[in-house]
Amino acid sequence: MIEPDQTPWHALPAGDVAIMLQAAAPDQGLSTGEAARRLERYGPNQLREAARETRWRVFLRQFQDLMIVILLIAAVVSLLISREWETPLAISVVVLLNATIGFVQESRAEASLEALRKMTSTVATVRRDGRLARLDAKELVPGDVVAVEAGDRVPADGRLLSAASLEVREAELTGEAQPVAKSAIGRVEEGAPLADRTNALFMNTSVTRGRGDMLVTATGMATETGRIADLLAATKPAPTPLQRQISSLSRTLALISAVVVVIVVVLGLVRGQEFGVLFVTAVSLAVAAIPEGLPAVVAFTLAMGTDRLARRGAIVKRLSSVETLGSTSQICTDKTGTLTLNQMTARELILAGRRFTVSGHGYAIDGRIRSTDGRPPPDTLDQALIAMALCTDAVLREDEEVVGDPTEAALVVLAEKGGVDVAALRQQRPRLAEIPFDADYKFMATFHHWTGDDGRPIVRCFIKGAPDVLAARATHYLGQDGITDIDPQARRRYDEANATLAGQGRRVLAMAHQDFPADSFDAGADTKRLLDRIVLIALVGIVDPPRPQARQAIQQCHDAGIRVRMITGDHAVTAAAIARDLDIPGQAVTGAELDQIPDDTELARRLDDIGVIARVSPEHKLRIVGALQAHGDVVAMTGDGVNDAPALRKADIGVAMGLTGTEVTKEAATMVLTDDNFATIVGAVREGRGIYDNIVKFTRFQVSTALGFVLTFLITSLAGIAGGAPFTALQILFVNLVMDGPPAMSLGVDPVSPDAMSRPPRPAREPILTRERLIRILLTSALMATGTAAVLAWAPGAAAPAVGQASVAGTMALVTFVFFQAFNLLTVRHPTRSLLHRETLHNANPLIATLAVVALLLLIVELDALHSFFTTTDLTFGQWLTCLVVGSAILWVGELVKALLRARDRRQGAHRLKATA
Repeated sequence: MIEPDQTPWHALPAGDVAIMLQAAAPDQGLSTGEAARRLERYGPNQLREAARETRWRVFLRQFQDLMIVILLIAAVVSLLISREWETPLAISVVVLLNATIGFVQESRAEASLEALRKMTSTVATVRRDGRLARLDAKELVPGDVVAVEAGDRVPADGRLLSAASLEVREAELTGEAQPVAKSAIGRVEEGAPLADRTNALFMNTSVTRGRGDMLVTATGMATETGRIADLLAATKPAPTPLQRQISSLSRTLALISAVVVVIVVVLGLVRGQEFGVLFVTAVSLAVAAIPEGLPAVVAFTLAMGTDRLARRGAIVKRLSSVETLGSTSQICTDKTGTLTLNQMTARELILAGRRFTVSGHGYAIDGRIRSTDGRPPPDTLDQALIAMALCTDAVLREDEEVVGDPTEAALVVLAEKGGVDVAALRQQRPRLAEIPFDADYKFMATFHHWTGDDGRPIVRCFIKGAPDVLAARATHYLGQDGITDIDPQARRRYDEANATLAGQGRRVLAMAHQDFPADSFDAGADTKRLLDRIVLIALVGIVDPPRPQARQAIQQCHDAGIRVRMITGDHAVTAAAIARDLDIPGQAVTGAELDQIPDDTELARRLDDIGVIARVSPEHKLRIVGALQAHGDVVAMTGDGVNDAPALRKADIGVAMGLTGTEVTKEAATMVLTDDNFATIVGAVREGRGIYDNIVKFTRFQVSTALGFVLTFLITSLAGIAGGAPFTALQILFVNLVMDGPPAMSLGVDPVSPDAMSRPPRPAREPILTRERLIRILLTSALMATGTAAVLAWAPGAAAPAVGQASVAGTMALVTFVFFQAFNLLTVRHPTRSLLHRETLHNANPLIATLAVVALLLLIVELDALHSFFTTTDLTFGQWLTCLVVGSAILWVGELVKALLRARDRRQGAHRLKATA
């Protein structure tokens, strides 16, 4: 037997397929015994489920960050050397807090996704032992004969044996919005793409019309869906920009601390200090160099961001992915259902030589039909609307949901907009006979009792179908003066109108009718043969319209420097028309044209001029994402079908549709939209930029503290002040966690800046601490270290105290350093905006955090019960005032720097304006 996944079944006659698969006669099907043998050979008809990460692995993964590892090592070493429990305990608490925040958020995202999953199993109608049976689709094997009809989900891949008016929606697999007409007749070219294999059915697609019998050719992982699942498994997600930057920052701080530790230890040994004391100092310095609170604050800020995104309709599966949204520079979006409503809508009507436009979106009936020439609609409009109502099967429900073919639904809605009560008309004019739609003859017809213009009873046939097919059968058309013979000039106008609508990306349907004498009409005759004198009534242009919010969202992307590109399985003309409506720039190309560009570097360059890529395969999408990433872009990819899943996994941000997306797609994505709306993605990008801005703020704040500690140790060691150990390890931890953590978290909830979407995305490889930010951090840290060392040198008790002994100088140094922190918290709120700006009060949390820090500082300094634990002592009012004045210097220097930067920005803006003029 030929292996089912190695043969182009669509390129072979159905009879040859049956022979090669050793299938029984179609009316018999396989025997139960043969089916059991094949099931054992090929396995169950199901996809391999991706191994789910266990809960304990998710929890342990939270400890993989380099900064966390360094902290844990410091805690263990501190416990072994100093035998003190306070420092290891404090470090363990913050590490556990960080891991818990990440674990809880991922668990919540998984629970939200679980609620979205459809808990349904597919049942197939199979012919076994000469009888039809309803079986679980998992029991299907190659060679089975399966019957499908409207409403069924195709349970496996197969070659059609018979088809009657069969149409299948394959958007989940190919991305094409329109249902595809299927036929069992003929062969398809061997290299034809999936969307063009009209004699084959594929697993997980949906039958929208008609019925058919297929011979199963592939099951499980051998199906086209299974092939994509294999491709998905081979695609591994890359670390997010934030993960890379935090890791780089951790390495930098670790290197700095190592260098300073060596310097301090060497200087101490030169002075003759004991190695044990120096080691304790070294551990204190290592702890000081690492902002212990940074991982927890990052996790907290990202968790807050995911909550806000969830309220906006976006579920983020991993915390680290939230920030990636803010650095997105390219969005590759699917068309159907994301940019469009996935509700076919009649947009234009050509009737009696006149053009009419139709307003409204989707299946709502509140639109209007307007003529483009300003004249009222002709009486003949009613004839076209009646034809649409009667020559369709789709039903429009009260909740604006449709049962039936989407294209027919567009005609039903158009008839309702024109004032026709479709349900009542169908009841009044029942069908005498019908010709179901079939891909072979490309039209549908219904027959009804009617009354002719002369008052005599007739049978009127209403027809809808492909314009060229109906034109070939037509002898008359309905013009402004009534029914007129078709002459060459009329046919030319008709063809031009059809071409115009098709050129706009519309799906064009023609409406027609033909009358028969009532007394001689035979409903049982071959009615197709009778349709040779039809009257053309109208042409209707139908399209899946853009979502109302999509245009504005795309404009926001343009303003934000984000390139939006449409990647779809639909036809290039249709996709290009939607792109024009949405102002997506660039030319439209097909996947086949991309194949003509073998070099990925050349592809990345050519993509700058391309706005639409149509008729694409999963491999095309993967290649596009890879080319953009190699070019330095951060790529977001959206999708809902299994054909999108590999590209979603490879993209920096994979966005799956929660309503229409398949489970494979949701599993591959990093973000799931609960409303399938492109505007939600743009809102998430804005939120991501705000989150990154907040991360920059508290990173500046906490790294300033860490470097301030390091420089203070370095200065005091070089100057021989306080024995080179100005703070105890516990004081450092207390400042880094308690005095530093909550205030940094208050920065994490700052609202998104109004200018967030009016600046370009930051470069993908831009470090979290740019040159300008690093200079300001070094300036701030130097100011903190110099001021603290000066207070320590001039205050009473500046000589090195015994280990564990409090002094006024040491206490004043600690208070001064905390005041530096408090004023720095207010300074880093915005890189150039003054503290006196009105937007400062939009988030009062940093001000509250500052007051809370001062209150805690008062407690550990003035409360005798805490003196021994924190190695502090009481201060006088004058000493407190000295610390306050010195610590406030950071605020005044910061305001001066901001004023200089604002002046620079104004000059640069004036130069750009002058250059533009």
